[in-house]
Amino acid sequence: MADAPNHDYLFKVVIIGDSGVGKTNLLSRFTRNEFSIDSKSTIGVDFATKFINISDKTVKAQLWDTAGQDRYRAITAAYYRGAVGALLVYDITRRGTYDNLLRWLKELRDFADTNAVIMLVGNKSDLKHIRAISTEEATAFSAEHGLSFLETSALDSSNVDEAFNTVVNDIFKIVSTQQLERSENEVSGPGAGAPIKIDSSKDTQTAKAGCCS
Repeated sequence: MADAPNHDYLFKVVIIGDSGVGKTNLLSRFTRNEFSIDSKSTIGVDFATKFINISDKTVKAQLWDTAGQDRYRAITAAYYRGAVGALLVYDITRRGTYDNLLRWLKELRDFADTNAVIMLVGNKSDLKHIRAISTEEATAFSAEHGLSFLETSALDSSNVDEAFNTVVNDIFKIVSTQQLERSENEVSGPGAGAPIKIDSSKDTQTAKAGCCS
């Protein structure tokens, strides 16, 4: 088997939302271009990686698929720690999955990095003929809570790559800004102001000391 490519950055991104919204299929579509109509509910946490090239740098994205069932919430809460990005997923045909977004968003902001990049994802856009949540309603929700927003379909691949790549690119922009300000501080001394923080526990300049644990 070929060695994994070297990477300059390591970002941890979690995929959260109610059970059955399509988190696992979004992950498998993005990482392996696969979709399973018989996909089973995730038990605890699943994990995959993908390498993404941005501005001549290689980012290793650690993608964590968290279980949506309440009985696993205590298990998955620990996996938010160190996350610098998230896809907050609901099913556009199931009102209940949308109504629970605030609960998921609070949990994410309680446990993930303070400056985590969050994208709201309305999945199953291939079923728009039976949608329960309009695009306009979700757009207003995302604007109110400072989130980016896309509707996706893991079934037909619509916007799946765009959703993940947007989150990773936005994280990269924040880290690049942090590194630039760190360099300026080193030149101008301690009075130059604090850099943007995206991970309080580790440096972001190397793969082994990346944005996430």
